[in-house]
Amino acid sequence: MQNTHIEALKKIVGQDHVLTSPEDLYTYSYDATPGHAHMPDVVVIPGSTQEISEIMKFANEHKIPVYTRGSGTNLSAGTVPTKGGIVLLMARFNKIVEVDLENLVAVVEVGVVVADLNDEVAKSGLIYPPDPGTVATATLGGTISENAGGLRGLKYGVSKHYVMGLEVVLANGDILKTGGKNVKDVSGYDMTKLFTGAEGTLGVLTRAIVKLVPAPEAKKSMMAIFKDLDDAGKAVSGIIAAKIIPATLEILDNATIRTVEDYAKVGLPLDAEAVLLIEVDGIPEVVEKEAAKVMDVLKANNAAEVQIAKTEAERDQLWAARRAALPALAKLRPTTYVEDATVPRSKVPAFLKAVNDIAKRNNVTIGTFGHAGDGNMHPTIVCDLRNKEEMERVYKAMDEMFKAAVELNGTLSGEHGIGLGKLPWMELQHGPQGMNAMKAIKRALDPNLILNPGKLVGEC
Repeated sequence: MQNTHIEALKKIVGQDHVLTSPEDLYTYSYDATPGHAHMPDVVVIPGSTQEISEIMKFANEHKIPVYTRGSGTNLSAGTVPTKGGIVLLMARFNKIVEVDLENLVAVVEVGVVVADLNDEVAKSGLIYPPDPGTVATATLGGTISENAGGLRGLKYGVSKHYVMGLEVVLANGDILKTGGKNVKDVSGYDMTKLFTGAEGTLGVLTRAIVKLVPAPEAKKSMMAIFKDLDDAGKAVSGIIAAKIIPATLEILDNATIRTVEDYAKVGLPLDAEAVLLIEVDGIPEVVEKEAAKVMDVLKANNAAEVQIAKTEAERDQLWAARRAALPALAKLRPTTYVEDATVPRSKVPAFLKAVNDIAKRNNVTIGTFGHAGDGNMHPTIVCDLRNKEEMERVYKAMDEMFKAAVELNGTLSGEHGIGLGKLPWMELQHGPQGMNAMKAIKRALDPNLILNPGKLVGEC
């Protein structure tokens, strides 16, 4: 970019909101994905939708790449400015505009942290259900752009189930409003869904209307220990077949169990092949009834032991084990890749076995945990990016892992998105026709290909 371009941006947002120092540029050159970094030319921090409109008109005219960024916690290199240009930092879009109790919706700017939104609506006995692992730092715009889910995804769904409307600035600077507070709306294409999960490749999100739901009155958590992986998988399917949809149904494999116990000392059984962590919620009578049914299913599928949390402290300890999975694995080696291949829930044991075989065959360390209830697994590879020979084995293992997921009728990503990291396998899942259709949408809305170029659908 030329100095004249940067001066023009300063006129739009003010000098204090344009960052150009090497330290600032480096700070926004990477996200939470290992092995991907590229320096932007400038970081711009807009304060209004109108400012973003002017930025986009300018960038589109001069064909300058633009990368929208929230907290940068994504795991697919989705916000890395691979072609230089402008990082559009949405930190100033941090207002909860409205909590509408009559319609059970909130109007929120996209820079609001998800946990802060939940803290606010909790005052009215409500929740915004999507809860990614980085819920305390992830912004609403980032989670919508990645269509993030989290531990509550099985019962409550993912971001697309709660986004009712959006304000979006298009590549040419036009300001588009989609959806609204209406429960039903089938007038035209579902533009809200189109921008949800688009990873910033089609427009810049500025504001969202999101659905809220009543917080459950009661919860019951339990941990089931299995000596056999197939039994754990059958228990997952059995719970759903019994017409019970838990709020959370998580699995940890043996490698993860051992690592978490060494890290957090939460009392996990080191000899277990798998542990299921389950929580049912709702009104107290239903919770007790569903918990009893879950116990019957677990016993019928040879659970060696089931521990039920009797107090809030015991519940917190159970979920501390699950939330410790990623930091525990990350502690093992300098580099951590957290993937999120997803398979039909009936295929979870087959996928876990495939991952274990891939790890042994390629001599890499992989611990797998994840959302067993919806088949969203998190095979986590720990390694050292500086070791070229090891990384060759790691990339081979990744290739085999994603191919295994697709062969099991699964998908490359359940909630982390595609970004750059999973691009090589997109055609494997969607075929050339699917990729061409997605690229046509990209070219239609962003003909100069300036919005997060090269991500999600690759080069157009």
